[in-house]
Amino acid sequence: MILPNGTIVAVADGATLKLFRNRGAEPHVDLVACDDPDIVAKNPGSGARHRHGSANPDSGRGSEDGFAAAVADHLNHLALGGKLDRLFLIADPRTLGEIRRHIHPQLAGRIVGELAKDLTAHPAGDIAEAIHRA
Repeated sequence: MILPNGTIVAVADGATLKLFRNRGAEPHVDLVACDDPDIVAKNPGSGARHRHGSANPDSGRGSEDGFAAAVADHLNHLALGGKLDRLFLIADPRTLGEIRRHIHPQLAGRIVGELAKDLTAHPAGDIAEAIHRA
């Protein structure tokens, strides 16, 4: 995939958000790390519907959903504040789905691509290669 220069790349999972900016001239992807925002899960997301027990043993699901909702709120704030023109979103499938539920329509119009993979523990070079292959 060709990623326009200046595009923000958000890489998230249920507990981490990393932001990068593409400074590469098309068709190259050269990601530079931005300051990682301090995301505090304050919205329970869809996790409020999940009950913990033997049928659903994943007790961390609610906090992960809340974090994903907070990531969407942060990205919405950037877009509505004029600090984000284009966004490429990378997250594990569960987190990506939860983020989509909370995206503002103005942010949705700025998303240039998505990748359903967990790449938060990978270096920028690996993330750039995954985008290039997408």
